[in-house]
Amino acid sequence: MKQSKTLIPTMREVPSDIEVKSYKMLLKAGFLRPSTAGVYSYLPLSKRVLNKIEKIVREEIEAVGAIEISMATLQPRTVWEQSDRLQYFGEELFHLTDRSNRDVVLAPTNEEVVTMLVSDEVQSYKKLPLMFYQIQTKYRDEKKYRKGLLRSREFLMNDTYSFHASEESLENTYHEVTQAYTNILNRLRLSFLLVESDTQVVGGIAAKEFIIPSNEGDTIIASSNQSNYAANIEFAKVTNIDEETKGTLKELEKVPTPNIKTIDDVCTFFNIEPSSCIKTLIYSMNDEFVIVLVRGDHQINEVKLKNVCKTPSLRLATEEEIYSLLNCSTGSIGPIKLPINTKVIADFSIKALQNVVAGSNEDGYHYQNVNPERDFAVNSYEDIRYIQEGDISPDGNGITQLIKGFEVGHIRKVGTYYSEKCNASFIDENDIPNALIMGSYQLGISRLFAILAEKYQDENGFVWPTHLSPYDIHLIPVNREDEGQWNLANELYNILTFYHFAVLFDDRYERAGVKFTDSDLIGLPVRVTIGKKANEGIVEVKIRSTGETFEWAKEELIDRLNEFFRTDSYH
Repeated sequence: MKQSKTLIPTMREVPSDIEVKSYKMLLKAGFLRPSTAGVYSYLPLSKRVLNKIEKIVREEIEAVGAIEISMATLQPRTVWEQSDRLQYFGEELFHLTDRSNRDVVLAPTNEEVVTMLVSDEVQSYKKLPLMFYQIQTKYRDEKKYRKGLLRSREFLMNDTYSFHASEESLENTYHEVTQAYTNILNRLRLSFLLVESDTQVVGGIAAKEFIIPSNEGDTIIASSNQSNYAANIEFAKVTNIDEETKGTLKELEKVPTPNIKTIDDVCTFFNIEPSSCIKTLIYSMNDEFVIVLVRGDHQINEVKLKNVCKTPSLRLATEEEIYSLLNCSTGSIGPIKLPINTKVIADFSIKALQNVVAGSNEDGYHYQNVNPERDFAVNSYEDIRYIQEGDISPDGNGITQLIKGFEVGHIRKVGTYYSEKCNASFIDENDIPNALIMGSYQLGISRLFAILAEKYQDENGFVWPTHLSPYDIHLIPVNREDEGQWNLANELYNILTFYHFAVLFDDRYERAGVKFTDSDLIGLPVRVTIGKKANEGIVEVKIRSTGETFEWAKEELIDRLNEFFRTDSYH
């Protein structure tokens, strides 16, 4: 490809508010341009890298029997209401109304549509199992969209769906797709963790996530320092439930606390630690309010709370709702003297507290020497907090440590959740109708691209490995006006392309410094420079990954390049 005929708009500076390494370099090297908030256009170099990623995905997914299809992204809202996922996605789901006043959504996944498709076309167990996949643009109205392709509102994803007549068949495919995704990440040279994940809110039997460890990651993993246990922090169970303290219960006392609103304020005022406070929050779910209690040094895990309450969505009560219910502000909420019939859910750690501080449901006052059961009632004690570093590992082996990372894949044994919602069944060998058994598997293509872009770069630009690079070779004549250089450059371009090298030929009328800077930014594995020794048939070859340079005669160039690409450690 001649560089003058393609679009590679490199930049010397990028906006100062961009902190994400992958996004910054993709902009600077001319791979990507923003379209609107959280939405991007992939320029020619990006498309070539994405094509290579997608080729790897297709090879591994098709190797386990998946067939490629393309499903509708624009879907009827009624389908999502039927599956209860409208509530689950909430404001993240894009909604549209067409000219006939029909409500539709831009789907982030396709479980409902593919289930209905299979239900309509497959009636007998003899046609099962079946597995379909696609690589498709998805949509999600993300709040946190300032990380480039790591978290965007329009993104590329591989989604794969399998349908089965038995749990055993699903189990086999689940393991096969797990291995396929493992192979994909290994071929991309990415280290990853396979961790346990939540299934209950949107249905399912078991789920795991593929996590790429990164200090910049937005997913937190709880892992053991002594075993192989690893789970998403939203799923990780807290096993070190404190025993109840056996001591003297002090008399409950109401204390004036002017302008005290936060846990930090309370701790300073009473000279106590957060673990000696009760944090009280009010949630709205299923059109009713629920009081939720955790220790002052703990954080409520809303995924666990949803599972306990068996609801796909919940939200914190507004200030106005709190005043209407308790006649106080958020900073004064407490568990004592609540309205009759108000449900109270407390974390297990609350049960062990003794003589602690809590809000009084009256602005300007707090209670001290608060004791559960004596001073307030709890409907149920549950595991509803986030596990913390230093807690006992959920598997009982070792201590929990927290690791940040990016989720790039999610696999789930869905079971019959969607088939029951969508009335999807098949006839078994005994002529009895059964609900279709389903597996759902997703891999983020554009997110993988961003992670690769972050991994394969240095201070000067990208350093693409040979198996992912948009082109193999950057061919650069130093002076386009020099007839000898120009003729040799064209001769080598024709020879290299004849031998099936992918060549980016910098045929632009630019200064040598500009060409070399752009070449480093783009980051192809090999740069072949035609300079002062062109009339002698000698070129300079630079290896981008090591910085090594060689002078090779044009007659030996093909053999030496073949050797490099055959033995290159990145290949």
